[in-house]
Amino acid sequence: MLSKLLPTNEHPIERLVRVALGATLLAMVFVGPKTPWGWIGVVPLLTGLIGSCPLYTLFGWRTCPLKAQ
Repeated sequence: MLSKLLPTNEHPIERLVRVALGATLLAMVFVGPKTPWGWIGVVPLLTGLIGSCPLYTLFGWRTCPLKAQ
């Protein structure tokens, strides 16, 4: 059931980029300009860790390679 709700639809490199971007944005909350806009980094961080993007699921997109059936 969880695989239908959160299917893996992100390429491993994209996941790495999302995690790095999310961590960088979150760092802005605690270090640097200390702006609350850095909390937006939670979204790419979580989607990168989970490997599933809700917008990709909504639109039927996927960047990860298809598994052989």
